Amino acid sequence: MKIIIALLIFSIIILFHELGHFLLAKANGIRVNEFSLGLGPTLFGIQKGETKYSIKLLPFGGACMMEGEDSESQDNKAFNNKSVWARISVVAAGPIFNFIMAFIFSFILVCCTGYDLPVLSDVSEGYAAEEAGLQAGDTIVKMGNKHIHFYREVSAYSMYHAGEPVKVTYERDGERYTTELTPKYDETTGRYLYGFIGMAAREKTTNNVFTLAKYSAYEVEYWIYTTLGSLKMLFTGGVTVNDMSGPVGIVSAIGDSYEQSVSYGYFYAFLQMLYISILLSANLGVMNLLPLPALDGGRLVFLLVEAIRGKKVDPEKEGMVHFAGIMILFALMILIMFNDIRKLFM
Repeated sequence: MKIIIALLIFSIIILFHELGHFLLAKANGIRVNEFSLGLGPTLFGIQKGETKYSIKLLPFGGACMMEGEDSESQDNKAFNNKSVWARISVVAAGPIFNFIMAFIFSFILVCCTGYDLPVLSDVSEGYAAEEAGLQAGDTIVKMGNKHIHFYREVSAYSMYHAGEPVKVTYERDGERYTTELTPKYDETTGRYLYGFIGMAAREKTTNNVFTLAKYSAYEVEYWIYTTLGSLKMLFTGGVTVNDMSGPVGIVSAIGDSYEQSVSYGYFYAFLQMLYISILLSANLGVMNLLPLPALDGGRLVFLLVEAIRGKKVDPEKEGMVHFAGIMILFALMILIMFNDIRKLFM
């Protein structure tokens, strides 16, 4: 059961991503030859109009295959024969739809559970927060240049800026104050801490739909921030490739999370799966916008260069760059999948 739920979540997220490409392609008069869920040989397919809708053998990934997308075509409905801005909208639609999905799921989650306010319940003795005079009831408003909306963001900032002094803006009795805090290394946790103790539990404080929508957007922003922060740590050595998870690891983690949460009831399990879906959908949106060959972001780079220059980049050269990117991504995926499988038996 847990594997089925994990694959279902994974499939819905990818399908929604490809749906973005599909809908914008149709809106711009581009012929979509095949719209598929999964990769590999076709298990089931049906032709409707000019598009074949199919389900593939491997339940990872998906595709929206457009006429003239990767090859020359004389068809006036071919992808490469449309305006550069039409093509930009089609390519960007996939990641944007992931953010839209993350927002919709966040709205449901926030309506059900509320959000974790960045209010201090206490401060740790001997740490910078206590020394600066912060106390229970203070609301953290800003850390450095980062506006704080959830207590989770306080913890995330501490992790992504480990050991760095920070200017903290906090609110007390309607007044705002600013102080500079220098974290101390804690041997027990192995982390630099400012000494905050927060109310990390979610609270439902309002039924105002506009406020709920605002905090839903903040939820998506939080996951975008954590994804970018994790990528930064990958390049700075804070985490390694061995710490990353691919489809196998993600499915396993979703399954384990479902098993743990369902013991508290199906509604709690539903909320936990919703939470994971927000994380994955926002993560997929960010990763696909990275300016790397073969990803949507890499394709957008070439299209923006075309828009600036007023003429297309040599298709052969662009194809070589994307092919090299695909080979590198495949190698990385194989490495991550090997690590995922190894972790299952550890």
